[in-house]
Amino acid sequence: MADEQKPEQKPKERKERKKTAEAEGEEGVLKTAAKAIGKAAGKVAVAAGVEPTPPAKAKSVKPMKLQKKNKSRLPRRQKKAQQKAAAARLAV
Repeated sequence: MADEQKPEQKPKERKERKKTAEAEGEEGVLKTAAKAIGKAAGKVAVAAGVEPTPPAKAKSVKPMKLQKKNKSRLPRRQKKAQQKAAAARLAV
């Protein structure tokens, strides 16, 4: 068994798919018809005096900014002193 050698196989070549002549012809006809229609529409628009509009630029979308809060930022000692003063006013 080990003495027997297998014949070497050639790597298989992939066959390319051929497009049918009908499919290529139909695509060509559609493309040429679309081009002809576009040209005709352009000529009619120019004759009517319509100016071509430039493409609109896309607006850049920026994230919203957070609003600043109207809080008084005091050091801890001053804040506690204010709280004590406010409590003393309510107690009196």
